[in-house]
Amino acid sequence: MTVVTARDYAWIRSSRMFGDAMRGGYGLALVRGLAPTDVLRLMEAEPKGTGEGLEALVEEHLEHRDATDYRDDSFIAGAFTVPGADGDWTLVFDFDGGVGVTRFMPALSRNGRAVSHSTNGGMPIDLFDWYEGGELRTGFEWPTNRYGSTPDELVPVMREIGFDLGEDEDGTGPSTDTKAAVLALTEHLTGVRLTEELLGNAEYHFGHVPEAPAEEWTKVIIDVTGADGERFHEEVTREEVEAATALARTRAGEPIVVLGPSSPAP
Repeated sequence: MTVVTARDYAWIRSSRMFGDAMRGGYGLALVRGLAPTDVLRLMEAEPKGTGEGLEALVEEHLEHRDATDYRDDSFIAGAFTVPGADGDWTLVFDFDGGVGVTRFMPALSRNGRAVSHSTNGGMPIDLFDWYEGGELRTGFEWPTNRYGSTPDELVPVMREIGFDLGEDEDGTGPSTDTKAAVLALTEHLTGVRLTEELLGNAEYHFGHVPEAPAEEWTKVIIDVTGADGERFHEEVTREEVEAATALARTRAGEPIVVLGPSSPAP
């Protein structure tokens, strides 16, 4: 059997479309056995109709950003069906900065397999995740620093694909086109060959994915170093913050007393 390699994805370096996605941040996931509408439902997305081609997805994304003025982390996802290993898969693509789809991977893979990769743009963080039955099997930012329930299971095929897994001083391995290798690894796990034409010509189902709910917090850490080098470090519990807030509100409701010159000192 011919093994797909990083060389098969060398096109991403000359692709304006994929280059723009990497510079701005993107997320891409492949989910086996679920229709696009079911994937968007599991992502808690509000349906936004359909559109032909990547340009339509970009237009939806820009309209959403104009409407929200970048004030929240909600985003537009586009999904379509593509044939792959063991049946149909749904491909989900978005320009949320590379973090949005990750939180849904356990749900998307609950009854099968889901694979995702992303870039957050700017000074990039590039992530890869392989989930099976709701469980993260292998994930990494740097291919030499893997995690999950089976972090080393893919190592033999990673070497064949073209990942350089040798360690150097910063732990990243020698120079290699890791992004192209990640796309090849995704194809190995899904049977889906990602091409510019596939992304550019698909009929997308659009969904507005809400931002993640705020996490519960238990304390606030204040850590400030002054110009003189003196450090102030304090941990304040949530209970202390809430008590101080309640006291401030009570005092704010008290009447203001103006003391005259003959009034006794407080």
